[in-house]
Parts: sequence; structure tokens; C-alpha cells
Amino acid sequence: MRVSSQGVTVVALLADPDAPTEIAQRMARTLTARLADKSGQGRRFDVEVVSEPFTAGSEDLPTLMRRIMDRGSSEDWDIVVALTDLPLHTQGRKLVVNLSHEHGLALLSLPSLGGFRLYTRARRAVEEAVLGLAGPKATGAEGPPQSQPLLGPFAGRLAPIHPVHVGGEETADLRYVVSGPRGYVRVLVGMVRANRPWRLVPGLSKALAAALATGAVATVNSTVWTLAEALSAPRLVIAMIGSVGVMIGWLIVDAQLWHRSAEGSLEARQRARLYNASTVVTVGIGVLVCYVGLMAINLVWALFILNDQVFASMTRTPLHATGYWTLSWFVASVATVGGALGSGLESDEAIRAAAYSKREQERRLMLQDDHGDCLA
Repeated sequence: MRVSSQGVTVVALLADPDAPTEIAQRMARTLTARLADKSGQGRRFDVEVVSEPFTAGSEDLPTLMRRIMDRGSSEDWDIVVALTDLPLHTQGRKLVVNLSHEHGLALLSLPSLGGFRLYTRARRAVEEAVLGLAGPKATGAEGPPQSQPLLGPFAGRLAPIHPVHVGGEETADLRYVVSGPRGYVRVLVGMVRANRPWRLVPGLSKALAAALATGAVATVNSTVWTLAEALSAPRLVIAMIGSVGVMIGWLIVDAQLWHRSAEGSLEARQRARLYNASTVVTVGIGVLVCYVGLMAINLVWALFILNDQVFASMTRTPLHATGYWTLSWFVASVATVGGALGSGLESDEAIRAAAYSKREQERRLMLQDDHGDCLA
């Protein structure tokens, strides 16, 4: 087992800023005791959390593993577990964790754990990675790391995750990956969660101001009253889908969120499809949250401002609860289109900051710069 001179195994959680750091700090509160309980034999652990952007400027696994190894060699750490919210790929598969038993290193890609119960899954993965690295296998006492399966419970609990052995020329000696349709969906959901789509609403202040202004004016417009009363439920649904689609498309096109790979390889195209799918879902969830919020605000505004006698005289229809609901629904669609136009006043940086995590913003900026260099 890896132990320091004081008989304590020092574990460093090297986390990218933002969500990985939050998870690592929360995990560190109980990780020491949990590791001691699971390892048995009176073993002791000390857990440290270090927040720094170790993935900045690179998605290459060997490069990241060398960075982690260099960072660990400069400190008195026995084991280093690095956490990132970037999706990492290897040979067409999505990486979950890269392990180096010789150097006591682990690199964990959080999106591959999915978007639900992320903290629990991440804690379980870190615990089993640390125990695997701290065991006799890490010292070479029982043969090379490839001779026995490791972290069996890890693979079993988090299916469709499975282990893959790697070549001797790499720093890592064992990795876990996800593959197939279920693996794709798991990573996609994890990427969307890392982007935190709910931040899109407060992040687009100018677009929201335009949508609210549009909704406030439309609510007191008699033509809008007449249209809302005349539209059937299917047409209201079509109006909603159309307005949300316009908003999503406008945000993606105007802020240049669509990723085009400069490489022609199959793996590069697969990555581009995954990144673009996460963009559409992220922006879509944010816009839907905005739509629901606009509908609620419009309903409150209509209840406050509308006069049933004036409404009935203009539309020849009594104003009932259904009328308030229908009007608010239709006005939300109109306001969403107004918000799409207002989003043009936002800077591209503001939209990217609202739509993506910090690591994803840096990754896309790096790819954009590389693409510009290729064109030059």
C-alpha cells in the first residue's frame, strides 16, 4: 500500500474549477473516514483538495496524465485523483477514469458518470480508485496491474462502464470507458448537467428584458386577445414549439455555439456530434425554463391588469380562467420570439458563459483559436 513516512496515505483531489471543485470539497468532508472504514487494518488517510485548471488547453489523455504526475511529484502526495467536467475520449470511447498504479494517479471525467446522483457516483468512483491505487497492486508486489481485474464493483454498479487495458507505452495502465448508445446518452446527460442549463435564464439579462417587455405589451393588446381566443390547443402548441425553436436556433447561430471539427477523422466527427447535441439540449432546457417563467409572469400580469368587461367587448367572449391561461400561453410564445431578438444585444461571451461550464468555454475557445490558425 502507498503510505507516507508517517504511516498515513495522503490523497490529493486535484479538481478543475467550478463544479469539480465543489464536488471535491464536499467529498473531502467524509472521504477520510470512509476510506479508513473500507480499507480496514487500521489504515489512515489524509485528504487534500487542490483547485486548479489542470485541463486548460488540452484534451489529450497522455498530456493530462503527465501534468497530473508532474503536479503530484512536486508535493508530498501518495495518490492524486484528478476530477474534470470535460468529456474525454480515447479510441472512439468516452473515458470514465484513467488509472496509473505505478505512479498512484487517477483521472476521472465527471460527465461519463451521467447527470443523476452525480455526487454519489463520483464519491464511489473516487473511493474505489483510491483503494485500488493504495492496495498491494500499486506496489507491484503481486505482479503487473494487468494481471488481475481491479475495481470490479466500480464497473458493476455504474454499467455500462467497463474496464479496458492499455498499452505499456502510456502512463496509465488501466482505464474504464463507456460505449454504445447507453454510454452516449450517459455522457450527453453528464455534459448537459456540467453546463448547468438553468444558468442560461439569469445569464441573458437583455434577452429577458426584451421578452418581458414584449409580453407586457402583448398582454394589453386587443388583437392578441382576439388571436388567443381564436387559436385551438394544437395551434398554441405549434406556436410554443416554433417560438422555442426560434430562440434556440437564434442563440446557437448568433453566438456561434455550433461546433465544426477541423479534423476529418471519425472520432473527431463523433466528438463534434456529441458537443453539438449537448449544446442543443443545454440551450433548449434553458429556453424552456425561460418560457415557463414568462408564462407564469404573464399570467400574474394578466390577472392584475385585464378587465373582464373590456375583454368581453373586444373579443365577444367572457373572460374566464381558461381565457387567462390561453392568453398567457400565447403571449409567452410571442414574448419568446421577442427575447430571441433581444438576445442579439448580448455579447457572444455572455451567452457562452450562460450556456457552458468554465472548462467547456475554455475548450471551445481553444478549438476556435486552433481553427483560426489553420485558416491562416
